[in-house]
Amino acid sequence: MLRKTLVLGLLAISLAAPGTHAQTPPAAKPAAAASAAPAANAVDPAAVQALKDMGAFLQSQKRFHVETRVSGERVLADGQKLQRTAMATMDVDRPDKIRAVMRTATTEREIIYDGKTITLYTPVQKYYSTLAVTATLGDLINKLQEEYAVEMPLADVFLFGTPAAPLDKLESAMIAGQDFIEGELCDHYAYRQGKLDWQIWISAAAGKPLPRKIVITNRADEARPQSVSLIDWNLKPAANAAAFKFTPPKGATKVEVVPRKTK
Repeated sequence: MLRKTLVLGLLAISLAAPGTHAQTPPAAKPAAAASAAPAANAVDPAAVQALKDMGAFLQSQKRFHVETRVSGERVLADGQKLQRTAMATMDVDRPDKIRAVMRTATTEREIIYDGKTITLYTPVQKYYSTLAVTATLGDLINKLQEEYAVEMPLADVFLFGTPAAPLDKLESAMIAGQDFIEGELCDHYAYRQGKLDWQIWISAAAGKPLPRKIVITNRADEARPQSVSLIDWNLKPAANAAAFKFTPPKGATKVEVVPRKTK
């Protein structure tokens, strides 16, 4: 089953869980401010083309290092929001090698794939599991999510620009101007798809349309919890073949990875 929305795979560590009794959203803006906004549900072809250009560029990158810092909101039963943060790094060598490390204040886990074997590792507990898999990174990401409920950080980086990330389901798409993201000038776009509103800031540097910031708003929850991802890129990392090999450390215990239950 392919992702029903384009951005669901951007958070490896889910932080924006909906509350059971969310608060009422803020009052609507005055009519004058609302009238200045673009027409609802309008799909600007230029905003769609920006995603296509970004996807094509991402697909053209064979080897890269990427880091992301994620903050997300959890809504309590009384409507109060709690913000949590997480970090992830990835080393990638297409078509079939990846190492991802995900950290929060209380957890850490790693995903290592060398083209033949995928290893899931939790350094604190020193537990690891292995699976024999031969797949491209896009297929691997779908397999992990669908069969084992394991989410790869920034998964859509591998799906943008492919048939697995169609753009014909966008309900609205708009150009929202420009902003500086960590000192870099970026073009700002906003989209609506299903129960999600999402924004993306794409580097305005000539020939390098990289996503630098992504904001996702969950409209299924009246409290409108958000997640925010800041993304840094290195498109010319030093070669490191050892990064994609896993050697169990002393005292590590191998455990079985259990497939998710399906109906």
